[in-house]
Parts: sequence; structure tokens; C-alpha cells
Amino acid sequence: MKLAAPSQLVGSHPRGSRRFRVVVAGLAAAAVTLAGCAGTGGSSNDDTVESSLGDIPTDTSGAIRVLMEEVPDADIVEELVADFNSEYPDIKVDIEKLSYDQMRDKLVASFRAPEPAYDLIIVDNPWMQDFAGAGFLQPIDKRIANTSDYEADDFFSPLSEINEADGKTYAVPFYNYALGLIYRSDLYEKTGTEPPADLDQLLASAKKLNSGDMAGIAMQPQRGYKIFEEWGNWLFAAGGEIYDSSGAPSLNTAEAKVALESYIAAYENSAPKNSLSWGFDEANRSVAAGKSAQMISYNWSLPSLNDTDGAAGDLAGKFALAPMPGGKQVLGSWNWAIPSNSADGDAAWAFISHITSKSVDVERVKRGGAAIRQSTLSDDEVLADGGFGKEYYEAVEKILSNAEPLCTGLNCDEMIQAVGTELNAAVAGKKSVEDALNDANEAAKKIQKN
Repeated sequence: MKLAAPSQLVGSHPRGSRRFRVVVAGLAAAAVTLAGCAGTGGSSNDDTVESSLGDIPTDTSGAIRVLMEEVPDADIVEELVADFNSEYPDIKVDIEKLSYDQMRDKLVASFRAPEPAYDLIIVDNPWMQDFAGAGFLQPIDKRIANTSDYEADDFFSPLSEINEADGKTYAVPFYNYALGLIYRSDLYEKTGTEPPADLDQLLASAKKLNSGDMAGIAMQPQRGYKIFEEWGNWLFAAGGEIYDSSGAPSLNTAEAKVALESYIAAYENSAPKNSLSWGFDEANRSVAAGKSAQMISYNWSLPSLNDTDGAAGDLAGKFALAPMPGGKQVLGSWNWAIPSNSADGDAAWAFISHITSKSVDVERVKRGGAAIRQSTLSDDEVLADGGFGKEYYEAVEKILSNAEPLCTGLNCDEMIQAVGTELNAAVAGKKSVEDALNDANEAAKKIQKN
């Protein structure tokens, strides 16, 4: 059987779209306001009842309506429903798949409804604190603790931490979209280049590989989400942090200045010309077409590039993955959660605990799913049959062991968009590095106080 690559690729996260920028700004405010509305399905955290039932009897009857993003990982989950029904034959699973920028409106409408549209959902990490804080999600600590052999501590810690709010757990990981450095291994070997250990080496590798029709690095300086997601890795590599030890935004430090100056230097000297508005799709196409030697991108992009039937054609097999210089990278994740107004929380937990169990997670990753468990990446079946090579799984393990999301707390979508707008202005030459970082930091502080 030909394995599908974990390629949530073209158009899978259109966070740079105009509609998305308009929609996200009001997310947290709408959620918090709606949480206290009587008769709309909203509730406060104090009113949310937590079930302690972990092991769901296999003769349980029910029907769960699931909302997922329309990506290959959702297709894999859909394929595994039959396996779930062999254990729970009387639970019907109805999966609806939508594009990313359709999901938020549908979710909030369901949260508000006296009769919800969904019993089980996936939550993007920037939404987690808003949804949990508004009382839209059921706490699941007791379910986790009372589920036999679940081993929740096997999830990568950075993924699990995303799902915690006010000392409670509201979700478990579905898949990751942590970033790493994807590079042409043949070009690195030809030029005697090693995966960079720091920012200076990253800049040097991009400059060395930049020649003729080949750009040294394809970048994603598109205003908003994409540039912040990419530049965050440069910030970590420079020794900076998104938040300081008190939890306040820390985007205008000396380290942040070095990171943004280095980012701009790479863009001006080694990136494809006129790529200021590029996001994931454009960078991925450039690398796949042999027009760029490397890029910072989602770890699961590598298998699709090395797929002999994929977009890279004859270049397939010539791409490799490494952790970011400095060893820390930006993390994103989707997570399974049960809405507070779910019509069948027990059946929903039966499905979650099954699809994220150790044995099923091995099967999901073998089919191309993005990793969430530590044990899965060292499993003999995955290493032998996963199809993407031991080196790939080892790199993913390092990436997921030291990663951090762009935002924690409330109003993350709005904060990310605001910071990314300022970063893009600096790359475009519309603002100085200092002014852009100061404005980004002030915007982040203001937004996260709301």
C-alpha cells in the first residue's frame, strides 16, 4: 500500500486571507461575551460539569457529530472510524470537514445553540484559552485519569501544555504543526554545508546557496500569521522569547532586534525576489520546483517533498529535515475537545481516547498522520513501515521536545495578526526594526489585557 504523506499543504491554513483577518479580531470578545448569555448555550467555567467516566463501556450507544479541518490528517481519522466501530459498534461517528476559515463561525454558533451542532471538535491552539475561558469546553482531567492504559504523559509536553487553562485540561493533542528547517541535502553535501547551529550559520548557508536561478532560502514574510510564525523561530535562535518570565510580551528586546535584522538580511540577500507577500504555498512550490534551496516549514512537509509522485518530481528524496538553529522552534497544534453543550460527552470521549491511544496513534502515524506521542516516534512498526525514514522521525522527536506556541493566553489570534503586521512593515521598509518591534510589543500587551 502506498502511504499518504502527512501533507496538510496547499491552502490548509489560510490565516493570511482577508476574511480570516476580519473574523479573528472579534473571536475572544465574542466568546467571553457569549459565555454568560442565558439561553444561548454559553456557560462559565464554574458551571461546567466535569465527568469522571474514563473507560467507556463498549456497549455504549450514541451518535457524535464531529467538526474537523479539511486536511489529510482528517481523512486518516475518517479511515480509522471503522476500527473504532469494531470496538464500539453502537456509536455512530459523523464527521464534517470544513476549510479553516469556515470553522470558527460554525464552532461559536454551536457553542451558543440550545441544541448544538457538534458533540466533538478539534481546536486550533490559538483558540484554546479563549474557548476554555468562556466555558465552551468540558474539562477532561478526570476522564484522562480514569482511562485505563491511556498514558497521557506520553504526549509531547509542549503539546499537552497548550491544552491547559487555570489548572485544568480541556483537550488532548490531535496533530502537530511544529516547524523545522527543510533543506536540499544534495546541495548541502555538494557545498560542504551542515545544518546550521545558530543564526549566523543560517544566514551563511542561505548566502552560500544563493546563485543564479536558485534562491538560498524561500521565506514567508506575508503580513500577519505567516511572518510571525516564521520569524518566531529566528527569535528563539537569537536567544529571545515571546514572553518574559512574568508572562508579559517580550518582542522588543536586543535578541528580537538581532532576529529581525537577520531575517531582513536573509530576505534581501538570499530569498526569491518580490516575495514579500509569500506564505506557505509559495515557499513550498519554490522549494519543490528547485528554485529555492531550503525553507522553514512544518515538519510534515518533508514527506510530501520526498514523495516520488509529488510536486518535487525528480528532486524527491533530496530533502531533509533538521531542528531550528538553537534547537527551539515554533509550535502549533490541533486538539480534540468536547464542547460543554455536547449532546453525548461519553461517546465523544470514547472516540477521543480510542483515536489517541498508543496503538491507534501508531497506525495513524504509519498512514502519514503528524506525531503527538513520544513512544510512537520510536515504535518499531513506525520506523520500519512509516515510510519516511528513521532520520525524519528522529528529527521530529527533537523538534517536538523543544517547541513553543506563538501565543499563550487570551486573544491569541488578534495578537498574532497584529505582531505579524508590524514585522511585515519592517521587512517592507515601511518601519524601522526598532519601531516595528516596539509597536508589536505594545500591540501584544494591549490585546492580551482585554
